[in-house]
Amino acid sequence: MSSNLLSAGELPVGPSSGDMDLSSFYRWRNEMPESPGAVLRSQTLRPQETMPAASEAIRLLYSSTDQRWHSGAIPVSGTLFLPAGPAPAQGWPILAWAHGTLGIADVCAPSWTGFRDRDAAYLNRWLERGFAVVATDYQGLGGPGPHPYSVWQAEGSSVLDSIRAARAARPDQLSNRTLLAGQSQGGGAALGAATLAAFYAPDLHILGAVVTGPNSTFPDGPVEVLPRQSMTMFLSFATGGLREDGPGIDDILSPQGLELLEVARRGCTRDIALKARELKVASYEDLLAITSERLATLRVPTTDMPATALSFPLLIATGQADETIPPARQYAVAAALCAAGNKVTWQVYEGLGHDGAMHGSLNDAFAFARARLNGQPPTSNCDDIQPPGPPGSRDPDKPFNDD
Repeated sequence: MSSNLLSAGELPVGPSSGDMDLSSFYRWRNEMPESPGAVLRSQTLRPQETMPAASEAIRLLYSSTDQRWHSGAIPVSGTLFLPAGPAPAQGWPILAWAHGTLGIADVCAPSWTGFRDRDAAYLNRWLERGFAVVATDYQGLGGPGPHPYSVWQAEGSSVLDSIRAARAARPDQLSNRTLLAGQSQGGGAALGAATLAAFYAPDLHILGAVVTGPNSTFPDGPVEVLPRQSMTMFLSFATGGLREDGPGIDDILSPQGLELLEVARRGCTRDIALKARELKVASYEDLLAITSERLATLRVPTTDMPATALSFPLLIATGQADETIPPARQYAVAAALCAAGNKVTWQVYEGLGHDGAMHGSLNDAFAFARARLNGQPPTSNCDDIQPPGPPGSRDPDKPFNDD
């Protein structure tokens, strides 16, 4: 029987951790700098055709901090995109983007494989409005060790250090005015960055956060939600979502689950979905060799966050037709952050699903960003938010509204 036991401060590495030999760019053999957010190396890329507003794309490898296995300083990869034209006198403001679920293998890193059309189109709209965009791959996705999927502390520090690295890479072109943004898994990462910012990165001037479809949970909030039982949470159990003093991922999976795990360790979400269809996986329980009750005693609550007071406001956008992270779960996020005394605007969009809410909320996101850049007082609708009903039907004519 295998286990999760490691020496204290040891980062798991190797094929079972999703490590792949992409290129030497992603492996740092020299001594790590003491400060997180330092640029280890950079490489000019050709911007994606789906991001025509990007005048330049730069792959970054930067220092960050392992917040899951506590192994110390680690290299993390990401991409910096610059808008067209000369930078304004104070520098371009920064959008720090946190992506949604792509997988746990190195090959899924956006800096290596490119950005999904939905995400590229979204980021292109921000570039058109004069924002530089820095997009972390997250710890372990490209860099060494597992990608601690949905571990908000690890993802949040990856986001914050990407901002530092972007400014270090182009100090004369970027300002210290930053907005956080993220979708789904990335919504949790953006909220993680927001929660960590005051003590992990007090040097950063964060103006606000735009969050769509967040996967975060707040156990101390006023609205109780049950742990998610979804196919994507299977990725968490493979990458830091199980307690170290219990069995390893290979010991709790069914034969179907083990086959899917092998695909997840070398492929991305599309590959996983195709394999699950081939294996005729009908439910989450099909992947397990143990009961859901036993699993509950083994799992790490990776998305559980403290509801803390932040120094900047938040815009949370929810699709009323979201069946991936239903509106009721996102209402619980907004309610918890409101109860903690934050300035929260929670917007619900009829007919939009999990993906569609990103683009469907952009005009409100731009208005939010403009107000923050202009120094307008933050607004909130915390006094007016109400529990939503069950997910409605999706409008097929809305862009990127397939899920």
